[in-house]
Amino acid sequence: MAESKARIGILGASGYTGGEALRILLSHPRVEIRALTAERHAGKPLAQVWPQFFGIDLPNLVKIEEVDTGSLDLVFAALPHGTTQTVIKNLLEKKPELKIVDISADFRLHDPVAYEEWYGHAHQAVELQKEAVYGITELYRDEVKKARLVANPGCYTTTSILAIVPLLEAGAIDTDSIVIDSKSGMTGAGRAAREEMLFSEVSEGFHAYGVGRHRHMSELDQEFSLAAKRKVVPSFTPHLVPMNRGIYATHYVKGDGKTGAEQIHKILADYYKNEAFIQVLDFGRVPQSRHVRGTNFVQIGVVADRTPGRAIVISTLDNLVKGASGQAVQNMNLMLGFPETEGLMQRAMFP
Repeated sequence: MAESKARIGILGASGYTGGEALRILLSHPRVEIRALTAERHAGKPLAQVWPQFFGIDLPNLVKIEEVDTGSLDLVFAALPHGTTQTVIKNLLEKKPELKIVDISADFRLHDPVAYEEWYGHAHQAVELQKEAVYGITELYRDEVKKARLVANPGCYTTTSILAIVPLLEAGAIDTDSIVIDSKSGMTGAGRAAREEMLFSEVSEGFHAYGVGRHRHMSELDQEFSLAAKRKVVPSFTPHLVPMNRGIYATHYVKGDGKTGAEQIHKILADYYKNEAFIQVLDFGRVPQSRHVRGTNFVQIGVVADRTPGRAIVISTLDNLVKGASGQAVQNMNLMLGFPETEGLMQRAMFP
């Protein structure tokens, strides 16, 4: 008898992360797509919204309220921030054993007070917020395996947490002088039509935004502080660059007085030596975003700064894959007992 497949739903299938989750799952041998939602496009065939999926037998888009929760094993929630809390609460009331990977920011922060401070309103599902596992797979693998609700991390935060947390855990860097200069492709801003996202507005240049206060700072503060076992507040500045995909983060760190750049490289290389998706390059080699485009891989490089005792740690990933839907599928694999790398080993689309 053929092995039964996991029944999957994607809420918000018309957005970039929902569409990317679908693209990845179509090549996954252990799942079948049972439900796809899009409030504005309800009733339409998916190919009207995503022409690249033309000719594939998939469910039509429906409203969330029309989804038969009982027919699903796991749901990806690729919905706008602030709207997901009530949706997930309602889903779990209907089917408590349902597993959910939330790709929005709604369950990423452990502290309800911090959530209200950064997102401007009280959390609408506080009990679930306490339950949610922060889904950096490489750091919280055991917790993800047992979770009912996983909060998929942000793309900027995944890029920097993977590069910096091992150094904080090792006590190898000064916690008060971490500077992060990070750049994102356009898809990080979502698919909604906005004047400032027109081609003529963003091409042939790039700019910083959210300077001094970007919501992803809250995730960095949370995870860096947990790793260091003390309060850590890094300096973080995001930039928008005119490319479709990618996060490229340059981290400036200072050793603890005994740890130089080569030791920092060794800490990272040892930490990730058995990880399928984290590639720590040879010392002195600089990663490029194009070499991870379309993949679930992260590349990390370490270079010595000209100032003694300082190092430059550069990491890059695809914001739609490892920074969102690929990591979500990686977490799904663990939650459903599948091999962690299933459906995720495709290499970069280069050149």
